[in-house]
Amino acid sequence: MHASRHVVHSPLRQLLASIIPRYCDIPVLQRPALSSCRESMAAIEQNPRITTAWSLMLLLSLASAGVLLQAFAQLDGNGFISIDCGLPGTVSYVDEETSLYYAPDAAFTDTGSNHDISDDYITPELSRIHRNVRSFPDGERNCYTLRSLMAGSKYLVRATFKYGDYDRLSRPPIFDLYVGVNFMSEVNISDPDAVVILEAVVVVVDDVVQVCLVNTGTGTPFISGLELRPLKDSLYPQANATQGLLLLGRRNFGPTNKSDMVRYPYDPYDRIWLPWINTTYWAEVSTTIEVMNFADDLFNTPSKVMQTAVTPRNNSTIEFFWDPKPQPKDPTPGYIAILHFAELQLLPANTLREFYINLNGKPWYPKPYSPTYLYTDTVYNTDTSRGGPAPAIGGFTRRYDISINATANSTLPPTINAIEVFSVVPTTNIGMDSQDTFSMTTIKAQYQVEKNWMGDPCVPKTLAWNGLTCVYAISGPPRIIGLNLSFSGLKGNISSSFAKLKAIQYLDLSHNSLTGSIPDSLSQLPSLTVLYLTGNQLSGSIPSGLLKRVQNGTLELRYGNDPNLCSNGSSSCQSARWKSKLAVYISVPILVVLVTVLVFAFCLLRRRNQGNELTGNGYGHSSLHLENRRFTYRELEMITDGFQRVLGRGGFGYVYSGFLEDGTQVAVKLRSHSSNQGVKEFLAETQILTRIHHKNLVSMVGYCKDGEHMALVYEYMAEGTLQEHIAGSDHDERCLTWRQRLRIALESAQGLEYLHKGCNPPLIHRDVKATNILLNEKLEAKLADFGLSRAFGHNSDTHISTNTLVGTPGYVDPEYQATMQPTIKSDVYSFGVVLLELITGKPAILRDPEPTSIIQWVRQRLARGDIEGVVDARLPSDDHNVNGVWKVADVALKCTAIASVQRPTMTDVVMQLQECLELEEGRASGNTTEGFVYTGSSVNLRLDYNHALLADLSAEVSQKNDGFPVDHNFGMLAAMMSTGPTTR
Repeated sequence: MHASRHVVHSPLRQLLASIIPRYCDIPVLQRPALSSCRESMAAIEQNPRITTAWSLMLLLSLASAGVLLQAFAQLDGNGFISIDCGLPGTVSYVDEETSLYYAPDAAFTDTGSNHDISDDYITPELSRIHRNVRSFPDGERNCYTLRSLMAGSKYLVRATFKYGDYDRLSRPPIFDLYVGVNFMSEVNISDPDAVVILEAVVVVVDDVVQVCLVNTGTGTPFISGLELRPLKDSLYPQANATQGLLLLGRRNFGPTNKSDMVRYPYDPYDRIWLPWINTTYWAEVSTTIEVMNFADDLFNTPSKVMQTAVTPRNNSTIEFFWDPKPQPKDPTPGYIAILHFAELQLLPANTLREFYINLNGKPWYPKPYSPTYLYTDTVYNTDTSRGGPAPAIGGFTRRYDISINATANSTLPPTINAIEVFSVVPTTNIGMDSQDTFSMTTIKAQYQVEKNWMGDPCVPKTLAWNGLTCVYAISGPPRIIGLNLSFSGLKGNISSSFAKLKAIQYLDLSHNSLTGSIPDSLSQLPSLTVLYLTGNQLSGSIPSGLLKRVQNGTLELRYGNDPNLCSNGSSSCQSARWKSKLAVYISVPILVVLVTVLVFAFCLLRRRNQGNELTGNGYGHSSLHLENRRFTYRELEMITDGFQRVLGRGGFGYVYSGFLEDGTQVAVKLRSHSSNQGVKEFLAETQILTRIHHKNLVSMVGYCKDGEHMALVYEYMAEGTLQEHIAGSDHDERCLTWRQRLRIALESAQGLEYLHKGCNPPLIHRDVKATNILLNEKLEAKLADFGLSRAFGHNSDTHISTNTLVGTPGYVDPEYQATMQPTIKSDVYSFGVVLLELITGKPAILRDPEPTSIIQWVRQRLARGDIEGVVDARLPSDDHNVNGVWKVADVALKCTAIASVQRPTMTDVVMQLQECLELEEGRASGNTTEGFVYTGSSVNLRLDYNHALLADLSAEVSQKNDGFPVDHNFGMLAAMMSTGPTTR
């Protein structure tokens, strides 16, 4: 009983179990001494009687590393990360307004310095987070690292800035803000007293994201606060893998007090809703009853925001406007506007509230609109435009006016509850290979490299780390091919992380203070051609693997001025050589025994395989005692009329048309003697086709193995390959409609899903491409050509090992290329390329003006919001739903994610494509109109919207003396006044 009183209670055990893994992720040189990080983890997991004293000692140790701060910030029950940048010390605090914990930033960045703003800008009402800053006078790029995220999920990222003359220079700076490797916005501090809030909705591709400040030469970057909030993936559907949303304004109509700002806990995602008040022209409407969201709501607007609204006082129109303010890096950005409506009054039967929504005097929504009582309805545009407004008289760019006016039948004035406006920001830049990134981060931490190594090592190119040479592929992440760390003050052993830079060709570690031996793992680097180790304090023998590569001329090795390092034959190696001989004396008898066992096992296995060949139960090497019909070569000649009609040609050989005795048309694939696919592929495909049966997989009628003649007889697919249809001319009458393309995509996906999920063992196709998708007379799609397919050995396998890279250029998974280990996600990648071909009508690799991956081609255009520029030009504009095309493009780009873990499964793809097909079929039946979405009451209404879109709203927020942020870039039109707009 005495011992049990000191056992750590469950909550503390859980806290330790969640914090220690983060501690173990910190590089050794950046964490305090602890006997064994992993032993501590094991102790927590295995020992139920951890003492309180031991736990408190561990927690103190973790606190000294800043781990507790980071853990408390990142282990928020909501998944929130809240950082007070520049806050000194190690103690978090609770924000009085939101009751959220805010942590100091020491655990998230290792550069910069802390400062307090000037007393002249501090008022009692000023939020605590705005009273201090961290500035970054050194280096071009400085970053915060936010960890423990869900890869592929959607997040709100918010950064706040209050200059407050913290440096006593009275020179507010201008600099750039990046999220990951993608530019988000310029930060322009025009007023020392202003609070600038920049907020973006982005999809995070990894479990870590970096938020970086980049010095552009116009002042020292600084930051006051950084917040990250996880969002449901269904929210803000316009944010996806290729584009983020930069908030330009979020306003709540109807509050009567300028301090009535709504955020957490009223908004579960901690969005900030600023009040928009003008009692002169707007009458406030409110309710205390909860305003609900529909089940399929895409924005989850909080009830507290929707409980207030405005109506016009003296006329039937609500008017307001925005002034354009383009980004320096994107002078004509695209915009998304989201208007939130709810009816707050229970209307009598003889009354009607109905209104039009107009932009610059033209219809913005296609029909009269009536809000729903106590339910949030949302109207938003789905198409973005980058044309921008034309300059007005006097050189000023005209503003964008929104008017909401009652219809002739309406007995009540219009109303509005809230509005959000975002600009579309491209997020198509791809970060460096994840393994290379991890290796470089580890190297930086282990040697405490003092170079300006912040953010992604290779991206963007202008900010690549000093000493690195990166290669940027057409498709795939950048890789490190050169690393120069000479004269860098490196101490200790040569890190094993160098050997994980699999693409490196040039490695210079000369003139440092490295000790210990040269890792033999360096000899395993496949591309390494230059290794410089001169001028260190290395010892021991040069690994034989490196010496062999020097001798065969594939490696240049320099190792002078290392007095304790010896090459083969040096006297200093004798001790090591004696130890090697001793190891040989001990290991030879063991080796003899092992060889004997292996020989016996080989003989036994060979006897077993021979039995399999007789029974036909072996995989890939049977004598083809199969259930399908076996043809002789003479029979094939008769069936094909002497091989007269050629249907096509592949790597196996020509495919001929033939007819069986009963008149059934078949396709005969005859192996050519010059084919690069031989007996192995023939046997593999035959074995697979005898055991798989699915409506979307081509069926085998029979086979021929007659001496040297080999052939496969398939069902005939009258419409040939998908590639033939995709490559048709601009005036080809056989051009597939969008609906047909969707159905082909879905059916092909179902066939591939069957291989992955329905087969036992599962199959990887390894050559998914448009020429291996065949179409019958009904344009039903079937997957074909299984000669390169491979099976998993067990259901628990995640990949299979191969020695040869197979597949077709443009379709091959870059991760498979790097590891030589295909997975089912390799098929997903290839299928994503096929989807892009279906959307664009273009091949996997575009040749004009220079070779370009279709993935990169599509990403570049979608980054500009140019979805119509991506769609096959042969498709009529009224043939497809632009929202459906966006969704398929998003699915395709997720399939072609660089890291396989970020790709969906084929089951997920099938579900997404099924939804797209249902959307298209609904459009074809007349249930929707193009380009605009209305959510609420489960109704989708769309309008072909090509007018100039909503203007840029600045994200700058002015901080008045009362500490309340007021947005300067919203304006309101004075209703029915000839004197023009009101003064802002």
